[in-house]
Amino acid sequence: MISSTAPPSAATATTAEEDSTTSFSSLHPDIIEAHILPRLDGITLAATSCSSTTLRHHSSQDHLWSKTCHSTWPSTSRLSSLTPPSELISAVDIHYQDKIFTKVRETETVTGWFRCSPFRIDLLEPKEVVPTPMKHPDGDDTCTAISNDMTLSWILIDPIRRLVVNLSSHKPITVQRHWLTGEVQVRFASILAADRGHVQCGIVVTCGGSEEGEMQMREISLEIEDMDGMHINGKESLGILQRAMEGKKGKGETEYKKGRGGTKYLEVKKERKERKVRTEGTLDILCVAFGVSCFVAFWSFILFR
Repeated sequence: MISSTAPPSAATATTAEEDSTTSFSSLHPDIIEAHILPRLDGITLAATSCSSTTLRHHSSQDHLWSKTCHSTWPSTSRLSSLTPPSELISAVDIHYQDKIFTKVRETETVTGWFRCSPFRIDLLEPKEVVPTPMKHPDGDDTCTAISNDMTLSWILIDPIRRLVVNLSSHKPITVQRHWLTGEVQVRFASILAADRGHVQCGIVVTCGGSEEGEMQMREISLEIEDMDGMHINGKESLGILQRAMEGKKGKGETEYKKGRGGTKYLEVKKERKERKVRTEGTLDILCVAFGVSCFVAFWSFILFR
């Protein structure tokens, strides 16, 4: 006799699923909140909160997300110690291998000097240096190692409007060594939309050698420039940054792009530069032709009058 086993019915599957859900839900809330959810990272915690109504309730605790935020961006743990909110707050985290450098800096934006001058935020004081475990580069291999092992997060916060945006490309887009001074410039970038197209928000970490042979971070700055390479003043930069924080879109494209996604921006910038060179070349030819015409006309008038 041949016997066959019938597949489990839909009702049986549903009952098993309900039993597993019930068994997890039967755990004491303190166990879930104190011993399970705190062990999850941000992505897993967000996914867990979408799995059921009960887990969504448990995952919405502020202390869980604060812990996740502080572990991902250590600089955010220093924000609570700030005095009355300023116009802009920079929370910066630089990771190199297992070393972390964090700093929070406030920037005033109400003076006429800030609004009329080119926008720039310097994270370090003029004579401040930060030691690093990076070895002074002897060739391209060291620069490649820096590019692979260094990450940067520059979170810009508007505490008055409660807006925030991360302006870094996370990984460097270029690592260059100056042929004369030996300083290494590590560049991060993001592309933001403006009223007249797009602009580049560039972050430069300048490192120099020390007597011990290790590199020191001597300058960490953030600037905004347009497609022609001109630095944008503080007043216009505030409007661009506010648009980025609000997530508004530019002309036909997304407002905010990371450095690795700004290929089109670089192409447009290159086209503008080439067009400008062609225009200047045409003007030079016209000026030379006009000068030659004036010279010929002058001598014609002198010789044939």
